This record gives sequence, structure tokens and C-alpha cells, in this order.
Amino acid sequence: MKFLRSFLLSLLLAGGAPLRAETEVPAGQRVFVCAHSFMIFTAKLLPPMTEAAGLPSAAPGQQIIGGSRVLQHWNLPDDQNRAKAALLAGSVDVLTLSPNSRLPDEGIDNFTKLGLEKNPKLRVLVQASWPANDGVLDRQFRNEERNPSTAASLRAMRAGQRVRWLDTLEAQVRTLNGTIGHEAVFIVPVSDAVCALRTRIAEGTAPGLTKQTDLFRDDPGHAQPTLAELVTYCHFAAIYGRNPAGLPVPAGLRNLPQAGELNRLLQQLAWEAVSNYPMSGVKVAAPAATGQ
Repeated sequence: MKFLRSFLLSLLLAGGAPLRAETEVPAGQRVFVCAHSFMIFTAKLLPPMTEAAGLPSAAPGQQIIGGSRVLQHWNLPDDQNRAKAALLAGSVDVLTLSPNSRLPDEGIDNFTKLGLEKNPKLRVLVQASWPANDGVLDRQFRNEERNPSTAASLRAMRAGQRVRWLDTLEAQVRTLNGTIGHEAVFIVPVSDAVCALRTRIAEGTAPGLTKQTDLFRDDPGHAQPTLAELVTYCHFAAIYGRNPAGLPVPAGLRNLPQAGELNRLLQQLAWEAVSNYPMSGVKVAAPAATGQ
């Protein structure tokens, strides 16, 4: 109730009617995070968000291989493969996966088909990550090179990632869903949200953030706390079909300048990315008409 009141108040103050997902997601989703280092932190950050939203929360199962393809997770020996064991037990409602740059990735297909055998209502959410090294492939890239980014250069980077990577991922997901016979696999458009936030930084309109390296802690682009929370808000929105607006400032942001304003921006950008992306599985219904 606290989250609902806060959410409605935030929309009222913004002058808009509440947006809702067309399909209600049952509470108490059992989540398993099978990931590389650009996503594994969501396993830790999701439970506080779901609790703050008044939803049943349990620590997700998790399995990490750094820099991995999903196929590497699939090929782990059975006695080390927590993801496969959880799916075989039928104890997963939402499996989140994070492929790397090598696509198509047969591991996505393999985990999906196995999971659906044990839980026909399983949803598989595949993260579309931001490009490592800002997409630079032919030389050593340095984190500081991100700081001069402009809105135009970020658009160009995003367009390059679509051609080199996202188009292939979308085609694989469409084919897989066609083989299954219904939509079970979706894409979490994290890269869209990250690009939107980076554009705000470049334009000087991101509260408390002054440079691109406020988001990245190293050359490849591993997440600083602000970026990690943005990514997790995207997953929250995709898993539960809910706008995260109104959730309290998470622990990882509380000591940052303008934390409240920054948190609201992260929630806004995450919801815009997920709700506007056709393959996220989150379809927003139009606000109900009101009488005069």
C-alpha cells in the first residue's frame, strides 16, 4: 500500500494518469539470475526493490561466469549447474539470462526449452546489455574516453550496437518463440536505458552526475552503483510489469548528491525503456477515460 500511494502521488504531481501493464504478473515470482558480470548484481539488488513495492520477495537463485555466453552456463557439469538444477526442479518462474557479444547463443534456446518442460508458464528474460568498451573493437579502450561523449556519438554507438548485435538477438528470440508456439522469451532493453542516462549526462541534465565515468568503474564498462540500480529497475519493470516510480532511494545511492532526484530519473528511464520496447513483454494499457 505504501508503494501504491507513493506511485499514485508521483503521477498526480506529474499531472498524468497512472499507466499499468495490460497483463497482471502474479506476485511471488521465483527468479533465477544466470549471468555474467554486467547483470549478476541484479540478484542482490532485486529483493529490496520487490520488498519496497510490497511484493513477496526471496533471494533469487544465481549463477555467474564472467564474460560468458549463455551456452557456457548450459555446458557446466551437472554437479555445478545450479541454473539447470533449478529448472529441472520446476522452481523457476522467471529466468534471466545475459548473453555476451557472440550471437546467436544456443544456450538461450536450450535453457528455455528445458525450463518449459517443467514449468509451462516460465518466462525467460534476456538482457540486452550496453556494449563493452563502448563498442570499440580494434584497439585498447580506456574508461576516460567515455567522458567526451555527446548525444550524437551515443546515438551512433547505439545504432552500431543494433546492427552488430541487437538485430541478431531479436531474430533469435522471434524464432525461438515461434518454435515454442507462444511468447515465452523476452528482451530487457537495458542498453536503451543506459544510453538514455548517458545522454542526460552529456546534456548536463542528470542530477548529481557530471561525467560518464560516474557510471562505469573500468575500461570494459562494469557498473558503478548508479548504473547497477538503473539496470535492476529495468529488470524489476520487466519481471513484474510495474512502473518502479515511487520506490525509495536504494542503499547504493543514498550517499550520492541529489540522490532523490537521481533515483526518480533512473526509475523514469527504466520504465520508459521497458514499456516502449515491443519485445520486453510489458505492454502498457492506455489510461482509463475519466468523466468531466
